[in-house]
Amino acid sequence: MIEVESGVVPQILNGVKVLIVDDNRTNRRILEGLVTRWGMNPKVASDGEKAMVELAAARQANEPFGLILTDMHMPKMDGFGLVERINDSPDLSTATIMMLTSGGQRGDATRCGELGIAAYLLKPIRQSELREAIARVLGAKDHSEGISMITRKSLQEDLDPKQSLQILLAEDNAVNQKLAVRLLEKRGHRVTVAGNGKEALTHLEKQAFDLVLMDVQMPEMDGLEATALLRQRRRARNGTRRWSR
Repeated sequence: MIEVESGVVPQILNGVKVLIVDDNRTNRRILEGLVTRWGMNPKVASDGEKAMVELAAARQANEPFGLILTDMHMPKMDGFGLVERINDSPDLSTATIMMLTSGGQRGDATRCGELGIAAYLLKPIRQSELREAIARVLGAKDHSEGISMITRKSLQEDLDPKQSLQILLAEDNAVNQKLAVRLLEKRGHRVTVAGNGKEALTHLEKQAFDLVLMDVQMPEMDGLEATALLRQRRRARNGTRRWSR
């Protein structure tokens, strides 16, 4: 699964021939549509054997692939098996390989590194993360020293602080709190949690936030009441304090 969003496409992606290997038809179509919009030239294969056929045909036509995006979990030949087959064929092993998986296991990242895989990314993948990872692995070809294997963690560590928001989450349900915090922090934002509207107002008195996410139904003070009180305070202060945008 790919989470889609807009953004500027790096020039380095333009015209690159990419082979997409995935047994899931929906995933193939989504990836094919994304890389096409980025100006890349995709081919798709539904399993490892068909991928080997495509790679051999491309090499025979002297039009080799510059990038391979392969799923890890596939029947008959999984992603690791495919990469091992490619590495055993020197004339096919020139493409940069990225591994995508929806169920990573302990040791998978280490094995990816041992096989020379350039990036190991867990699904669901944000469009911006995938695009940035592709740009980095392709850019590494121009540097003899190369770069370390790219993971979601390494991508998030390099997030632009200017794109990170300070968010106040007002939510009384513990499960919803954990889910929302996980999603927001995964995107590089900083989150403060309030268990009800009263706690939210206390936080807003002490700190400025870029965004407030307020649940409607909460104990002590619900979201509607808290929002109304907050707007009253803003009017009283003549709008001098920024609380959201």
